[in-house]
Amino acid sequence: MTNKSRLYYSSKEYLAYNKNSPQNANKYGLIFLGGFKSNMNGTKAQALNEFSIKNNYDLVRFDYFGHGESSGQFIDGSIGLWLENTLAVIDNLVEDKPQILIGSSMGGWLMLLAAIARPQKIAGLIGLAAAPDFTEELIWDHLTLKQKNIIEEKGKVEFSNEFCDDPYPISLKLITDARNHLLLNKEMEIKIPVHLIHGMEDTDVPYLTAIRIAEKIATKKVNVNLIKDAGHGLSRIEDLEIIYKTIFEMTDK
Repeated sequence: MTNKSRLYYSSKEYLAYNKNSPQNANKYGLIFLGGFKSNMNGTKAQALNEFSIKNNYDLVRFDYFGHGESSGQFIDGSIGLWLENTLAVIDNLVEDKPQILIGSSMGGWLMLLAAIARPQKIAGLIGLAAAPDFTEELIWDHLTLKQKNIIEEKGKVEFSNEFCDDPYPISLKLITDARNHLLLNKEMEIKIPVHLIHGMEDTDVPYLTAIRIAEKIATKKVNVNLIKDAGHGLSRIEDLEIIYKTIFEMTDK
C-alpha cells in the first residue's frame, strides 16, 4: 500500500511524504533522501518507489522544508533544519526494523549526518553522487568577492552554478549553519556498510568526493563504484540497475 501524507513537526510546519508498505516486506526498510532543490517526485525517487513495490521493500520518500510539497520557503532552509527533517522521518515514519538510507547529492550529506546521529537505527548507506560540504566547497568558495559582500550585507545573494542553470537565492544562514555540519575535515564515526556510487562525468559534484568520503569513514566496509560515462543524475536505466543491485547486496536479497 502507498499513501501520501504529512508529518507535522510544529503547529504549522510539516513534511510531505510518501510511504510504501507492501505486505511481507523485506527485513530492511529504505528511506530516500533527495537532493538540493529537488523533491520526492524526481526520476530516481519514482524509480525507487516502483522498485520497492515490485521487490517488497518498505520505502519512505519525502520533501524537506521549503522543497516540493512541504511547508516553508526554500530561502529559510538550512542543512541543520533539513537534518532535523530527516531525523524526524527516521524517528516517526519507519517501522522498527533496520533502515538503509539512500542519499542523492545533498541527501548524501544528510544520510552521513543521520547515520552519525542515529547509529542504532541505520544499517547501511547508499550514496548517489553524495555531496557533503557542498555549501562551502561548491558555493561559498565559488562566490566572487562582490557576491560575498552582498550576502554578508543583505543576508542572501543570487547564485548559479552546476546545481541549477538559473540563478537562485542563497542565504547567509545556509552557509553559516552548514559550517556546523562539515564532514570532510574529520573522521566520520560511521561503522555500518557504505556504498558510494558516482559518475565520472559529474560536472556538479566532483567524483573524487566519493574517494574523500571513503577515506574519512571509520568503517572498512566501504565500496566506491565509479561509473565512467555517468553524470550527476544517475537516473539512466543502466545507473538505476546498479542502484537496485546495490540495494539487493545490502539487504541480502
